[in-house]
Amino acid sequence: MANVGLLYVGAVLFINGLMLIGVIPGRSAAILNFFVGGMQVVFPTLILLQGAGNPAVVFGAFGLYLFGFTYLYVGIIQWTGVSGEGLGWFSLFVVIVAVVVGILQFVAVGDPVFGAIWLVWAVLWFMFFLLLALGRSDIQKATGWFTIFVSFLTGTIPALFILSGYFQTDALLGGVVAALGVLALIVALILGRNRSSADADSVRVGDATR
Repeated sequence: MANVGLLYVGAVLFINGLMLIGVIPGRSAAILNFFVGGMQVVFPTLILLQGAGNPAVVFGAFGLYLFGFTYLYVGIIQWTGVSGEGLGWFSLFVVIVAVVVGILQFVAVGDPVFGAIWLVWAVLWFMFFLLLALGRSDIQKATGWFTIFVSFLTGTIPALFILSGYFQTDALLGGVVAALGVLALIVALILGRNRSSADADSVRVGDATR
């Protein structure tokens, strides 16, 4: 059940990334956020009810609420136009939890791939914190591109491997995921900076023609 949800985490992150770089209007992106956010609240609730308090089940399910609440919050913001500072500060909370879960995936669960994935998610949510809570609008494009890359790296691709029965985890694969996450961040920052420079040049050209 959680693995199906991971596939749609990839989908909604892709849509949100396109929204952040200006390809999709906010209200249009809000709809999928409502769908996936609802899924990521219902699924872990069902898992917990069926798990009968098993600590391993609880550990595997509680993190899904972080995503569910985030996507529902995004949907509400885009649909109503309310301020995003609250989501920004919630994102900082997600960062802290994601770092802890990532470390536990390495040292307690023995899953280096998802350890790396959780740390990549921590970086992504930290960018959301900077963008929304601290008003760093200069990183919006970079955050959008990183969200797009992360949607495939941490959502769609691992979900497809898990659902098809080909998922494996070891230190080497965890290192590959971490390296790809760093590469994705570097490329996103470059793309975001280039786009920001192009936008600034357009503004200057527009000012000169007035």
